[in-house]
Formats: sequence, structure tokens, C-alpha cells
Amino acid sequence: MGMSVTISAAAEQDAEQIFRLQYLCFQGEAALYGNYRIDPLVQSLDSVRAEVASDCVFVARLGDEVVGSVRGRVTEDGSAAIGKLCVHPRLQGHGIGARLLRAAEAALAEERGATSFRLHTGHRSEGNLRLYRKVGYQTVGTSEGTDGVPMIVLEKPAGTYAATA
Repeated sequence: MGMSVTISAAAEQDAEQIFRLQYLCFQGEAALYGNYRIDPLVQSLDSVRAEVASDCVFVARLGDEVVGSVRGRVTEDGSAAIGKLCVHPRLQGHGIGARLLRAAEAALAEERGATSFRLHTGHRSEGNLRLYRKVGYQTVGTSEGTDGVPMIVLEKPAGTYAATA
């Protein structure tokens, strides 16, 4: 690649770039399900701003450009819900998604006391499922997204950081 992508906690001023990136990244996902009302596409900028302020949000940067993002928060039962992982289409396949996941997992466990991590992805999203399994997640069930898309729920215990993917 010749350029280094850095991973860091998101700052308030990143919200707009995260918002735009998310919109771009999830078009493919929407097409896969023929559903353009999926959560990441209908989320408002204000809602993204609120998540950056309260949740555990990490970004991947290439220079000044936000090229990847993930967010997570600890729920009542002590497990952390991780979601909206996205990497710019032109930079996919370089391990950025795995790095973002690891950063979020470490922060959620170490700073926010998460005991396990949970995420879900659409049942046809092979690329996502491959990545999640590679970094140690296992399928624990299925659910239906608010948008009606069948989701696969995956989990892994905290303290089981994947070796560098």
C-alpha cells in the first residue's frame, strides 16, 4: 500500500466523515439485501455525533481522511455490542477491519469493563462473517434486524484477543 493507516479513537470532528463513509460502505450491503432502509444508511448525522460522544468509536485514517470506522458500547449485561464496522471500498482486504475491531475490543474490555463482545451481521454478508470468525467470533444465534434483514449473532469472550490477522 505504501501508506500507513493509523487507528485511533474518534474525535468529535470526525463525525461527519464517519457519517459519509458509513453511507458509502453500506451501499453494497443494502444492495445485497435489496433493502436501502438498513440502519447505517438511515442514521442521521446527529445520531452519529451522539455515538462518537458517548460510545467507544475508533477510526482508521489515511492522512487526514477517515477510511474506516467501528463503534461499540457496553450493555447492561456487561457484554459489549460492536457494530457499524466499515472500511472504504478501495482499502478493503488490507486488514484494516481486523485492526479496528481489535482496537475497539481492547478499549471496551480495558476501559469499560466488557466481559464479552457481541456483533451481528446480515446472513448473506460472507466477507464480514469470514473476518469475524477469523478473529475469534463464533455464531451464537440469529435475530431479525429492525429493518427485517435476518442477522447472524456472533460472540467471543473478552481476554481472547486474536493474533494479528
